Formats: sequence, structure tokens, C-alpha cells
Amino acid sequence: MSPSSIAPPAPPVRRSAAAFAVTAGLAAVLGTAALGGRGLLVRQAAQARELIGKPLGEDALAADRTFKKKQGRRIELLVLGDSVAAGLGAERPRDTLGARLARSLAKRTGRAVRLRTAAVVGSESSALLGQVAGLRPSYRPDVAVVVVGGNDVTHRVPVAESVAHLVACVEALQELGAEVVVGTCPDLGMLRPLRQPLRRLASRASRQLAAAQARAVAPLGATVVSLSEAVGHHFVREPDVMFSLDRFHPSSVGYKRTAQALVPHLEAALVRPRHEAGPTFALAGGEC
Repeated sequence: MSPSSIAPPAPPVRRSAAAFAVTAGLAAVLGTAALGGRGLLVRQAAQARELIGKPLGEDALAADRTFKKKQGRRIELLVLGDSVAAGLGAERPRDTLGARLARSLAKRTGRAVRLRTAAVVGSESSALLGQVAGLRPSYRPDVAVVVVGGNDVTHRVPVAESVAHLVACVEALQELGAEVVVGTCPDLGMLRPLRQPLRRLASRASRQLAAAQARAVAPLGATVVSLSEAVGHHFVREPDVMFSLDRFHPSSVGYKRTAQALVPHLEAALVRPRHEAGPTFALAGGEC
């Protein structure tokens, strides 16, 4: 995630930009939701910044390569979105979200999978079309995964604007021939450094965006996976295991759980007719 426009004094140990963006951004946008309570929310945001651990930097580990080359009939897998899509917080390249998806997909399909990660740390939904435009003109993904939304919440992007960018991205990917799987905005209420009522307000805002994302892209034929429903309970029950050192981004284990929720739907998307009409929702790992 990118730094907030409200910059604090530089601390002795550099905090991650994502940590500051979440806490300062939420205090600014969500404080208006509680008349008379803005001061409390701002104080809670400041406390959360102090609780967030070691910084991760601004670049995720590079993990792009072809998995299981000898299996042939290669699948082109594209991952777009923000720092979660990029895999920030993973301890090794093989533990990023994209690498875990590619490796699991290769195992499940018996085919080689070439991973291309276009996701960029700090991206809002407005960056998605730029990520698509940055691909080689000849590149044609078979399946694309989009995970985005957290930055839109913390940076006060109107829901309608955020969703319009996501819709444009899905349509552009489909024009390239890709099946699209969208992981909706994670529930920011899972962040342990956020205290109540800030945590509750963060949860409400992120869930509203996730619901709007689902309503907008499912009719296009994209598969919608609710990340809060599919993996949120793991982050709530095992925060020390599921979160990385900054207590915001997933750890290697967190990415493993997230990939496990997504990969069955990637496999299903590859075998169904191109852009099959009608919405496909996936909640808690199952379709409904």
C-alpha cells in the first residue's frame, strides 16, 4: 500500500507505508462516520501505528517463472492488484500468492503454469487498467486473478469509482481471452492493531466495497471469491500465524490459506465455456 497524504514525523524505525496508510487513512475517512467520536478514532489510529511491527519495504518478492515446465500444455496465469496480490509479506518467492496459485494449479491440472505478476504494492483499483496495459501486446493470459480494494478504502475512494475501475479491468482481461477470478476486498476489521470502534468501522467499509465489487463483476461472467468469507476466520483465530511481521499483510501461511481458497475456482474457470453467462459466486470455498 502507498503512504497516506497525512504524513507523521519520521519515527526512529521506519514503519511500513502500508501500516501508516491504513491507520491514518481510516482515521480520516471513518472518523466522519462517528460525530463527536473523531478524536477517539484518531487516537486509536495513532496507537495502531505504534503496534504495527517491522516494516516490509515497498516491493514484494519476485516469483514469476514457469512451474512444472515438463508437464506441457502451459497455462498462462496473470495476477493483478495490490500488495496482497503481489505477495508482500511472504518470506520466500515460492510463498507469494501468485507462486502458490501457480504451483497448486500445476499440480491439480497436470499442466505447466507460467506466472506473470503485474500487481504492484500500493495500487488502488484505478491502477488496474494500467497493469493490463503494461503487459506485452502479444501476451494472452488463460486465467487472471484480481485482488484489490484495501487501498481504496483507506484512501477514501468512492465505492462507485472503485468498482467502475474493476469492471473496466475485468472487461479488458476478457477481451484478451482470459477467464477472470476476483478476490474481493479483504475485511480490514481483521487487523488486530485496530481497536474498537475503529475496527468495526473499517470492517463495515471494506465489506461494503467487497459486496459492491461482487455485484458489479459477477454478471460479467467473472468468478467472485469473498476473501473475508473464505479465509477471514483463519486470520481472526490465528493472527500470529496468518499475519506477517507488520501485522497487516498476510504471512507465508496466510498466503497459503488464501491460495487454497482461490485455486479451485481457477481450475473451474479454465474448464468451463469462455465467459459463461450468469454470475458465479464462491463463498467460504464453495460456490452458491
